Amino acid sequence: MGKYKAVIFDLDGTLLDTLEDLTDSVNAALNPYGCPTKSIDQIRSYVGNGIRNLIIRCVEGGENHPDFEKIFHAFRIHYKANCRNKTKPYSGVMRMLGILKENNIKLAIVSNKADFAVKELNEYYFKEFHMAAIGEREGIARKPSPDTVCEAMRELGVTADQTVYVGDSEVDIKTAANAQIPCISVLWGFRSREILTEHNARYFAETADDVLKLLENF
Repeated sequence: MGKYKAVIFDLDGTLLDTLEDLTDSVNAALNPYGCPTKSIDQIRSYVGNGIRNLIIRCVEGGENHPDFEKIFHAFRIHYKANCRNKTKPYSGVMRMLGILKENNIKLAIVSNKADFAVKELNEYYFKEFHMAAIGEREGIARKPSPDTVCEAMRELGVTADQTVYVGDSEVDIKTAANAQIPCISVLWGFRSREILTEHNARYFAETADDVLKLLENF
């Protein structure tokens, strides 16, 4: 599997298709306060910078809305109870993770999703792979800061020159650059190839098998 010993993955749009559950929880939080509901395509364009920023983008006036904190709290409560209703791994992801594990590659998830949700989803979907899982929490800067990636490398016991990052967004590209590790940009997630190219993506994977091929040839 090439010279690398660890692969760190983004979660939403990379390992898991979470859009339907995120959309349902956003709209469940917006409805009681008379806010317009959001489409799945709108949510697709809003995710990537943490759940607070997601709700800021969904609420007219953002944090200046008089009920913003109530809406944000309602979203967190609803999503915590409903984050696995429709969420599922993308095609080929489980096989890819299995092959990486068989090749003694250390694995981690780093996400701007709330830490409680990252850990719950990791435990539910990926328990067999023993992945480290780090989400947004107090005391550590979220992506595109490299802090969560550095924390994952620390937990895995690897260095930057032994690590590859895999994500689906411009935030992931910048995060990897800030951590000084290469980034594989997947094309099945929440951003188009055009957007990724505009943000200096260099390596593209159309399928999970492409991730493995890239790792072998780096």
